Amino acid sequence: MKMFISLVTLTFLLVGGCATSTKKENEDNATSKKTSSKPLNPDKVLNVAFVIVDGVYNSELVAPMDILHHTVFHTDKGMKVFTVAPDPDIVTSFEGLKILPDYTFSSDSLPPIDVLVVPSAEHSMDSDLENEELITFIREKGARAAYVMSLCDGAFVLAKAGLVNGKESTTFPSDIGRYRETFPSLTVHEDVSFVHDGKLITSVGGAKSYDPALYLAEILYGKEVAKGLGRGLVIDWDLSKIDYIKVD
Repeated sequence: MKMFISLVTLTFLLVGGCATSTKKENEDNATSKKTSSKPLNPDKVLNVAFVIVDGVYNSELVAPMDILHHTVFHTDKGMKVFTVAPDPDIVTSFEGLKILPDYTFSSDSLPPIDVLVVPSAEHSMDSDLENEELITFIREKGARAAYVMSLCDGAFVLAKAGLVNGKESTTFPSDIGRYRETFPSLTVHEDVSFVHDGKLITSVGGAKSYDPALYLAEILYGKEVAKGLGRGLVIDWDLSKIDYIKVD
């Protein structure tokens, strides 16, 4: 294996009113909004782009990538996952993982993006929000994507790009206060693993970064596919046991 690996070969998506949700309200919502429905069963392979910048956190990148990549082993129309970065230089994660991006923001060969995933990075709450190239790319690609997903503080980036306007969301637990202060018009939930509103899925991140990816796989491909993906990672996946909110 190359020293500078692409994560495609490492093996193996959306938020009005100032939020004052209480834990009890969130628990009620998480219970009452759980629904089972027929999987969408896409008629094509879906292109899933993971936006990476220096300081990206390993867990929020690798966990959902691992799940979504493995869909190809459980359904004929699985997902093609790849990374995209501002430039072709090696991206260094917060923990030191060296990643060679598959595409850049300006790549002529960048495939159409069906699912846009924005993992948290070291500067998702500050300097990344001032990066016009990054925010513009996410705004434009996210508007066209079928799903947009954030992990942890990636929600700040999506909100800055305008993709959370009028929708409900969540972010890393200890950053909920800052998220509300930065984007006071948003409805923000806490004490849940993730929030699904329209095409937007926002997650608290960390070890729970597997949850929104398995959830997306379940609504797209069905419960058995999601369970199979879970077994491959020794995860006993059962959506009914996950605290989450689906906005009708």
